[in-house]
Amino acid sequence: MIKIRNLVKRYGDRITAVDGLTLDIGENEVFGLLGSNGAGKTTTIHMLATLLKPTSGTATVNGYDIVAQPAKVRESIGIVFQAPSSDDMLTGYENLHIHALLYGVPSHIRKKRIEEVLDLVGLADRKNDRVKTYSGGMRRRLEIARGLLHKPRVMFLDEPTLGLDPASRETMWRYVRRLVKEEKVTVILTTHYMEEADMLCDRIGIIDKGKIVALDTPANLKASLGGDIIRIKTKMGKDGVMAAAKKMGFVRKAEFYDGHLMLTVDDAKRDLPAVLREIEDVESVESASPTLNDVFIQLTGRNIKEEPEGGFMEKFAKYD
Repeated sequence: MIKIRNLVKRYGDRITAVDGLTLDIGENEVFGLLGSNGAGKTTTIHMLATLLKPTSGTATVNGYDIVAQPAKVRESIGIVFQAPSSDDMLTGYENLHIHALLYGVPSHIRKKRIEEVLDLVGLADRKNDRVKTYSGGMRRRLEIARGLLHKPRVMFLDEPTLGLDPASRETMWRYVRRLVKEEKVTVILTTHYMEEADMLCDRIGIIDKGKIVALDTPANLKASLGGDIIRIKTKMGKDGVMAAAKKMGFVRKAEFYDGHLMLTVDDAKRDLPAVLREIEDVESVESASPTLNDVFIQLTGRNIKEEPEGGFMEKFAKYD
């Protein structure tokens, strides 16, 4: 459904936002672009949606070239931007009616199609209320409905739950899954929320500094770390803890990150007592199975800086 070859976007001589991106995305796939702010996610989406011209490289969406056939690409896609773009003073139905006209939805099916997408995103009972009375989550769902009016083959969701509270985020996830099942569209999702990517995506491309640094299913990406992770905060210096880690034969990998010793082991519950015997002046210990955040740290050397509920070791055993 989407074919990208050596796509590059530069701003002047100093800034390369997307750096030689090559990627294939299949039909009816939910594909996640996972990365921190400034990694190149939104720039990639904007090029695929024909809002930005690439500096070099090629890409096709639904078989249409993003540079040579932009009108055909736009007919094939729906898009939900990061920033809200619905008219606050109009009702939900009125917003959709205007966009149905702009999208060229035939008059004989226009009303039926608006009702269908309102039902899909759970807003049928609020269709005659002004958008200014909607919650943040309802506004995002209305914008998904708007993008679906013309039955696109591809849907771009650019940080669809940015700024939403955890409950609204989970509600949005349910509607995205329903969208894929009922509308049979390919979804390209950009996010920096690890749990969101894990929950929704068939495959994930981790993007860093404009490059894809890993590409696989969420399960395979987590499995690539090879075991449970123990994170220790201690008053020992880096050299001391690394030397202690080397003495423990069961440790697969030892790294020092953000003032913590990160150990990869086969079984954290079994190995933790031995770890605590070797490491002195322990202030805290966390252990858990690998998360996508751990994968991101491993690949990029830094945290994606999520909100607290999606951060490292959301569910862990902690010992003080």
